[in-house]
Amino acid sequence: MQSPYELVLGWRYTRAGRATRRNGFISFISGVSMLGIALGVAALIIVLSVMNGFQKEVRDRMLSVLSHIEVFDPSGQAIAHLEEDMSIIRRHPEVIGVAPFVGAQALIARGEDMKGAIVRGVDPALEPQVTELAQHGDLLPLNNLVPGEFGIVIGGELSRSLGVYVGDRVTLIAPTGQVTPAGVVPRIRQMTVVGTFDSGHYEYDSTLVMLHVQDAARIFRVEGPTGIRIQTNDVHAARRIAMEVAGSLPPGMVVRDWTRQNRTWFAAVQLEKRMMFIILTLIVAVAAFNLVSTLVMTVTDKRADIAILRTLGASPQSIMGIFMVQGAAVGIIGTGVGLLLGLGVAFNIDTIVPAIENALGASFLPKDIYLISRMPSDPQQGDILPVTILSLILSFVATIYPSWRASRVNPAEALRYE
Repeated sequence: MQSPYELVLGWRYTRAGRATRRNGFISFISGVSMLGIALGVAALIIVLSVMNGFQKEVRDRMLSVLSHIEVFDPSGQAIAHLEEDMSIIRRHPEVIGVAPFVGAQALIARGEDMKGAIVRGVDPALEPQVTELAQHGDLLPLNNLVPGEFGIVIGGELSRSLGVYVGDRVTLIAPTGQVTPAGVVPRIRQMTVVGTFDSGHYEYDSTLVMLHVQDAARIFRVEGPTGIRIQTNDVHAARRIAMEVAGSLPPGMVVRDWTRQNRTWFAAVQLEKRMMFIILTLIVAVAAFNLVSTLVMTVTDKRADIAILRTLGASPQSIMGIFMVQGAAVGIIGTGVGLLLGLGVAFNIDTIVPAIENALGASFLPKDIYLISRMPSDPQQGDILPVTILSLILSFVATIYPSWRASRVNPAEALRYE
């Protein structure tokens, strides 16, 4: 516990006391140290919040077209006991939706333009149970898919790149085809575009196409659905639920949750977040250790004051406490300002970034590169609290040596030339 005079003197030294040129310089570098800590803390909070927001935004848009869990036969053939397996899955207490599907890859052609596509054959009646986007008919018009009419719903980006609209016809080229003396001839089918969708996730909007599950089975020559899509009541529990579902199904079935479908991407984001935390922490560390030079200069400037305090009975511990109060004040104020600045920017980044983009006439997030086109932010207590604590700890550690040095000042030596 610091005594009142230690707190008063420590705070006075923080403000540099007398208005001399030397003290003014010390006040200036104290302010620079404080500003450096504030900017470092703010940068950490803003960057981590943006990375959290980016991950959450991409995950939510991804899950608007993906199910939480997929079950399929690794051979790519139709599931032999589809209804029985779907009944077993429905009995799980945390499963809220089940729907069959046919999954394959194909080419979509329009004139001379040809694009690779992920084909998903769906049941329009059951798909809203497992796909969030399908719950909004205006966003994903699956009701336009009628078996036998070979209609197709394609992503908005794919539609624009091919130059097709609702009512136009495209050619679906399936890799599985007939074996002839000339080799394997791919199956080609004319399809009518009956709808488009925009999930906000560029990868799926530019590659995913949907058709009726019966039409997909006929085109790809399978006896029925090749997989089952599952929706759970907790997206974060999908991995555990997938393991429990796998244990109740016949052996040989592959059960894969949404995190495994995009494992590489999520692992890369987590690695980038950890690296950015380490890099930006070094900025805070540099700013915090600027306190060392600030306090050393303050100790040199205040040698006479220290000597007088010592002759009046102040203990070395009290002298050390005075300068620790000064360093702690700089660290606490800098951290507090950085915290307020970082949270202010993080919570208003959706307004700040568009304003900067309009002023500069540039786009910071081209959606064909970054999957999304706006800057998201998601400040989380789990990131903000460690940043704040780390900044305070570094600031306190930086005060130890200069404060100890102040406590070792010899009064006789200090007053010799005063």
